Amino acid sequence: MDQTTAHVSDEDLVRRIAQTTGLPEGQARRVVADVVAHFSLTLEQYVRGRHHELQLYGARNEAIFDRIATELRHRPVRAPELSTRQLRRIVYG
Repeated sequence: MDQTTAHVSDEDLVRRIAQTTGLPEGQARRVVADVVAHFSLTLEQYVRGRHHELQLYGARNEAIFDRIATELRHRPVRAPELSTRQLRRIVYG
């Protein structure tokens, strides 16, 4: 069992995903583990990673920071409201 799947402890959720999607349990477990890992990122990890990802697609910083601020408002565990300046500090130090 790899590190990602080791963190999935809710077997009921894995079974539910398998049943509702038709995925085999092994794949459902990996999907759940991936989602859990994504939402387990620290605020700083999320901001840096998302900034990098959006830059790769050619987005400019002004648009990137606006988009990240919006995305942070809609995460399951809501982050504090961050200004563009605070987001820049997370990315660039």
